Amino acid sequence: MAAIAEVKDLSFQYDTIPILTNVNFSIQQGDFMGIVGPNGSAKSTLVKLLLGLLKPQQGKIYLMGRPIEAFRQWHKIGYISQRVRNFNNSFPATVEEIIAANLYHQMGIFKFLRRVHRGKVDRVLEIVGMREYKDRLIGTLSGGEQQRIFIARTLISNPKIIFMDEPLVGVDIASQEKFYALMCKLNKEMGITLVMVSHDLGVITDYTNRVACVGNRKIFVHQSKSFNEEEYIRNVYGDRARLLQHRH
Repeated sequence: MAAIAEVKDLSFQYDTIPILTNVNFSIQQGDFMGIVGPNGSAKSTLVKLLLGLLKPQQGKIYLMGRPIEAFRQWHKIGYISQRVRNFNNSFPATVEEIIAANLYHQMGIFKFLRRVHRGKVDRVLEIVGMREYKDRLIGTLSGGEQQRIFIARTLISNPKIIFMDEPLVGVDIASQEKFYALMCKLNKEMGITLVMVSHDLGVITDYTNRVACVGNRKIFVHQSKSFNEEEYIRNVYGDRARLLQHRH
């Protein structure tokens, strides 16, 4: 399958501290890829590089076949950041208004919601199972419900790929199960490529088809079905960690 994102010989550092060194990997169209690794291993940094929010010191990034510096179809890329969980619940906006904000570039000079825009909002709310919440204030919803609304907000631009940076922190177990069911629907039924940073190694391998392990300034990509925890430990922590594991 065609690569929707590709990284070639990428190196990145903060000041003089190397973070990623000579990294090569790709995200294939239709993937549901998990990104895992220990704290501080550059998982979020990797996503920001793929979104053009950071620039590498060396190497190339391609999105949908184009160099990232020449890529212009940013509306085809969705992003749900860690900051979503810190959303100000006193913000006086309805669910419809939050989602429609991603259509402002289509609304003309006066930014009025027309019937066509409301129809698009209804469609994405139907997809995430939240249509009856359209007129509710966003701050009255639970964390899991808010997460679905921000997914709907991303979907309204018809993205080809959605990046998510630890979207389930602070979300209860029942809402997490609904979240993964929705992700599988978006991936398998709608053909949206998904990339998700997660700390939950056990769960992420159950739902994804590929796992990118970040550690030791490298990225190691595995097929989820053949994922080997010992190999993961060796890759992201080094051989010494593997030996220590066997001593206990």
